[in-house]
Amino acid sequence: MTGVRLTLLLLLSLAPRASGPAPLLVLLGDADPKPWADLAAARGWRFQTLSATADDAGIAALESRLREWAPGAAPVYLLGAGSGAAGVFYAASRIPDRWTAAAAIEGSPRTAAASNRLFGANTQLVPLLWLTGGEGQEVLLQRLKSAGFRLETRPAAGASAGTVLDWLASHRRDEFPASVDCETGSTAFPRCYWLEIKAFDPAARNDVLGSTRVDPGSGAFLDLGGFGFNLSAPGPGVEVSWLPPNYKGPLRLGDRIVSVLGKPVASAREYVALMDRIVDEQPGAVMIVRDGRRQRVETRIRVPKRQETLTARVQGSWSPDSREILIVSRGVRQLQVTVPAGWAPVTVNWNGVEVGKTAPAGCLALTLEPPSASPCP
Repeated sequence: MTGVRLTLLLLLSLAPRASGPAPLLVLLGDADPKPWADLAAARGWRFQTLSATADDAGIAALESRLREWAPGAAPVYLLGAGSGAAGVFYAASRIPDRWTAAAAIEGSPRTAAASNRLFGANTQLVPLLWLTGGEGQEVLLQRLKSAGFRLETRPAAGASAGTVLDWLASHRRDEFPASVDCETGSTAFPRCYWLEIKAFDPAARNDVLGSTRVDPGSGAFLDLGGFGFNLSAPGPGVEVSWLPPNYKGPLRLGDRIVSVLGKPVASAREYVALMDRIVDEQPGAVMIVRDGRRQRVETRIRVPKRQETLTARVQGSWSPDSREILIVSRGVRQLQVTVPAGWAPVTVNWNGVEVGKTAPAGCLALTLEPPSASPCP
């Protein structure tokens, strides 16, 4: 794998053994799993791999498998290389409470950001390392940082697999962190550690809690059927490196897109930047090079309709001094709170309203109208 040297003999001899429940390493994408499986085994870790995609269906499948793979409190580390990198960013945003730490090797979170479903608030308790493969990610990095995405970046060149696993192993997960913050626009992903949204209410505004959504850019794309390319591949133009099964469009593997709407495209990164600036649907043409010959292909620029334009956000904090749980929310009508034994009995204050007093440990169902906290059904 580019930029990551698997120095197995040395690492296998020096790798520390974990104590307590065996950690789980989950590898996303199509990278060769064997080197990672060997390194995980040398540390006494369990290992699983899944071709999860950076969308809700892929993350739902991943969460389902996690219930089987990691039902207890052992650390769970997430790893994605190349095409699996986007899935790491997506999973960190959608199901943050499942991960002790996560790492993405090369690849890009661009497709995850384009989904309109990356939220910086959700990553505050998920340390995420991104080994970047080179230049060309500056705009995306700025968007992630502006949204408050918790992210550490390092160059992939010179990094080793052992370094990545050491970084993952250096982090710990608190099952009941004192403070949590989550944003979502989906009823399928409503959980935030010990808080879970049970009913959304778009009318329940709260200007104190803005959105932490990562700016997805325009998301404009060519209506040529799905095709894939390597962002780091050299020019000229954009080389078509993947086409879906039974593809019926005008492209062929190995084609190079060298201009869009009459504007020259020197590389894949330049193509992405150009498409990101297009905000309106329009007819147009691309120029491709096939077998050394230039061909004009008529097409249309499409701009996706964004989903989850409305979101809910909830923050919760536990004060051991006052033995009080303070909750602030936007867009939420009903909540579910899991109170650990060490916190009980507690007073629960939600948006300045006391909804429960001396509440016991366990699951509590909260409502604001009327204010109440009762055992979960």
